[in-house]
This record gives sequence, structure tokens and C-alpha cells, in this order.
Amino acid sequence: MSFMPKGDENWDLIVKPQSSLFDINFNELWRYRDLLMLFVRRDVISVYKQTILGPIWFFIQPILTALTFTLIFGNMAGLSTDGKPQFLFYLAGITCWNYFAECLNLTSNTFVNNAAIFGKVYFPRLITPLSVIISSLLKFLIQFALFVSVYVYLFVNHADLQPNRLLALIPFLVLLMGFMGLALGIIISSFTTKYRDLRFLVSFGVQLMMYATPVILPLSKFSGIMLKVVRYNPMTPIIETFKAAFLGIPKSYEISTLLYSTAFTFVFLLASILIFNKVEKSFMDTV
Repeated sequence: MSFMPKGDENWDLIVKPQSSLFDINFNELWRYRDLLMLFVRRDVISVYKQTILGPIWFFIQPILTALTFTLIFGNMAGLSTDGKPQFLFYLAGITCWNYFAECLNLTSNTFVNNAAIFGKVYFPRLITPLSVIISSLLKFLIQFALFVSVYVYLFVNHADLQPNRLLALIPFLVLLMGFMGLALGIIISSFTTKYRDLRFLVSFGVQLMMYATPVILPLSKFSGIMLKVVRYNPMTPIIETFKAAFLGIPKSYEISTLLYSTAFTFVFLLASILIFNKVEKSFMDTV
């Protein structure tokens, strides 16, 4: 059975293998935007379907995590937050980290979780990881609104906060977090088609990686080898810039480190799409 047009026959769709790794049909992705929105709706609804509190968990999770960090690391351990309100300091880091971690974790299971659909219906496979980024963005915006609400309350009550012109970079930071999670997740998903154990390592690795970012401790409190590890973490400049924009933490923002995160993100994003294009041709044989 051939899918190629013969003679004067007109076809609405021609399904054929990609000729090269760089054969990315963005027009086709745009034509399937309705399907993308359906996947986004599915991802949002399925998470809290048949739960008692439903979407309220979007607020409860960061609040409980920030309260736990405040109690354990702020009060009991006495770790510094550079003189900023402890709850807000932790909430800022958690809000950023949750978006990146969710994008990475969910996209890393793209092939495995969608194998049944991929084997029956044709559509651009990049639609599925893109839907994860958008649905996770909706969750991030809800948690960001929570962060802003707490921020405004403390600011009105004269807390030591110095909002500044770096606030203009917030949309760019969100873009970097989403694309970085997408890139690393796609690369990992390409390997999980053969090596299923990677799923467990990724979940553990993401949790461990959080302690190598300035989520709990400000960058100024790291030293020695750990400081080098944290600085080379591409999420560090993003979180530090986010905190510098809202909290006004001194010396936490450097343009060179943010450029490093930007270059890292887009290089790995390009590599991930190329790897994805290669793996999607034969992944059904191994998944």
C-alpha cells in the first residue's frame, strides 16, 4: 500500500519518513494546533480528576513545601536567606523549580506514556512534549499568582524587598525554564525507549539536582567544590535572576551567567529535536 500520490490523484495528507534529521515541519505542527490544545486539556484535567480538592492542590503543594523549608531549614537549621523573608525566599525558588522539574519529568516519558497512541494514529510526535510544556505553564502561572500575592502582602507590610528593572526579564526566564525542561526531557525520553530504568534515575536525579541550585540556600552561602557545582548548574542563573528581580538580593544577578543558561538551553533544545527526529522513526520497535 503506497501513501504517495499517483497520476492525477489529489491527497489531503502524504505520510512519508523524514529524509534527514533537520527535516522539521513547523507548518505541520501549526496545522495540528487543535490537537495540541486537546492534549493540554487532557494533561490538566487528568492530573486531579477524581480528587477531592482538585485544582486547589496547585496552591497547597508550594505552600506546604515552602512552610516545610521554613520550619526545617530556616528555623531549626538557621540557614540564611540573605535577610529576606524566609517563606517568600523559599516560595520563589520552589515556584521556578517546580515548573522546570515538571517539564523535565513529564517529557522524559513521552514515548513510553504515548506508545499506544503513536502506534495507531498519525500526528506530529513533537505535539506531545509541547503539550506538556503548555499544561505545566498553566500550573506555573497559578503558583506564580500565589507567589505574587504573598509578595504584595509582605511588600505592603514593609518587608525588606527591592523590586527592580530585572522584573522585565521574568517572561524570558519562564521561557528558558520551559525550553530547558523540554530539551533535557526529550533527550532522556529518547533513551527510555530502550532503557526503562532511566525513568527511576531521572525522578531521583531531579530531586537531587534541586539541592545543587539556590532554592534552599542563596548562592552567597555556597563555597568550595559545591559552589562550582552550583554555578555550572544552568538553572542557577535563572533562579538567582528571578530572586534578584523580586527580592533585590545583592550580587545574585550576573549577565554572563544568564547568557550561559541561554546558550545551554538553545543548544540542547536543537540537539533534542534532532535526536527526537531520529528516534521517532523506529521507537515502536523497541518501546
